[in-house]
Amino acid sequence: MNIDLFSAFIIGLLGSGHCIGMCGGITTMLTSALPRENLLDSASPAKYSLNKYSNIRLAACYNFGRITSYAFIGAIVGFTGSIAAKNIGVPLAGLRLLAGIFLILLGLYLGQWLMWLSKVERIGKILWKTISPYSKKLIPVNSPQKAIGLGLLWGWLPCGLVYSTLTWSLASGNALSGAAIMACFGLGTLPALMTMSIGAVKFKELVIQPLFRKTMAICIIFYGIYSTFVAYSLLF
Repeated sequence: MNIDLFSAFIIGLLGSGHCIGMCGGITTMLTSALPRENLLDSASPAKYSLNKYSNIRLAACYNFGRITSYAFIGAIVGFTGSIAAKNIGVPLAGLRLLAGIFLILLGLYLGQWLMWLSKVERIGKILWKTISPYSKKLIPVNSPQKAIGLGLLWGWLPCGLVYSTLTWSLASGNALSGAAIMACFGLGTLPALMTMSIGAVKFKELVIQPLFRKTMAICIIFYGIYSTFVAYSLLF
């Protein structure tokens, strides 16, 4: 289980470039939610410091809501997997084999070599069309409560990276483990989105570079192959 948690964290970390593409716009909106007259006032160091703290607080609240949604979804999927294992007789090793295959597909997706996961994202768009209109009620995002609310909604954004990691929650065997896996995945994505919110442009430029993304994609593919081999050995 500890290996699964660590692996979920690393997957989130390696997929940071994709996260910036999917959620970076929301983070930018959060950091620009303060009144214009308070933004970047270099003539007043105290005001600038307060503004920067407010930006970080809003971004932290948003990401707290987002990771909470991931954990909740992971709990649902983990519970579903446990029911399938106990009542239907689906072996957990078989679910882990599925998770390994999805990791390979995820690496191919992040490297933009094979975009099959985009078809899986289309399924999530059906639910997203129902949820997304509620985000309009939280804009402008000018309070921690609104930031958390928007994060809770945005955690349901259709995303191949999230769906691939959810297969590990499915194979975890119970709701608590499924939630923990997705929480660790969310924590892995946190550095990229938080550094973006405080203006770390160089970090953003690094994670969206094609060479960096393709290197990370290859790492995920190799880990997926390894996971598939281990699961296959347990099955046969």
